[in-house]
Amino acid sequence: MAALSSSIYRPTFSKRLARIAHYCAVVLLIFLLLTPLIAFFFNAFSFRWFYPQLFPNELSMRAWQSIVASNSKVPEALLNSTILAVGVTLSSVIIGLPASRALGLYSFRGKRVVEFLILSPTIVPGIAVAMGLNINFIRWGLSGNILGVGLVHLVPVMPYVVLTMSGVFANYNPDYEQQARSLGAGPLATFWYVTFPAIFPGIVVASLFAYLISWSQYILTFLIGAGQVITMPVLLFSTASGSNNALTAAMSLVFVAPSIFILILTARYLSGKSSAVGGFGQL
Repeated sequence: MAALSSSIYRPTFSKRLARIAHYCAVVLLIFLLLTPLIAFFFNAFSFRWFYPQLFPNELSMRAWQSIVASNSKVPEALLNSTILAVGVTLSSVIIGLPASRALGLYSFRGKRVVEFLILSPTIVPGIAVAMGLNINFIRWGLSGNILGVGLVHLVPVMPYVVLTMSGVFANYNPDYEQQARSLGAGPLATFWYVTFPAIFPGIVVASLFAYLISWSQYILTFLIGAGQVITMPVLLFSTASGSNNALTAAMSLVFVAPSIFILILTARYLSGKSSAVGGFGQL
């Protein structure tokens, strides 16, 4: 009887210990993620906050008033960043779907070479890519405008979109499409009612990568935009070089808010039963 109770107790104790370790890890991760945001929040509403003060003695809305002032560049930067991020996301998904389907479903000679070429923009330093493209973009009239910046954003975005979607297609069964076609469905109806629902979680994850990468681009935007295209990263970097910590913190909160909002909206596709991770296959 003692041996039986001991054998029952040990698994229960180990499960409790594992659960406690899991919760501690989650709490630590949340703390590490929230600490910078908390620091930004305090700085954004502080006034004359000097070391070694633990908390600001004076609170002020001056930083936020500067953001919404009539001469502020923040609305323009937010609009440009949103247009770029949304446009690059849609373009990368449309361009990447055929390539990812081919890489995920088919085996062909030279497939590893194609995968390496797709990955190459993530291997080569971004500033080298930007300097090389900038020469041609100036020649083609694409430097200093939002179209050229959007095109250059596709360079770091496409590898993530194609490889993410390729993993989804590697676990996708195209026989369902054949069954739909045999029942009289056309190509568009087959894609909309059969293919799209099956790969939708993967599209959401790939779009999330594309949006976040485009939203946070600084080097490519700065070089190809030639100072004419003002986005939130460009404006934030120029503000951070000054000595106004409150304004920098307030702009940082404005910069990260859309990303956090989108992460919350797409969280169900990153974990749980609707996760696209469960659909990733072997390339």
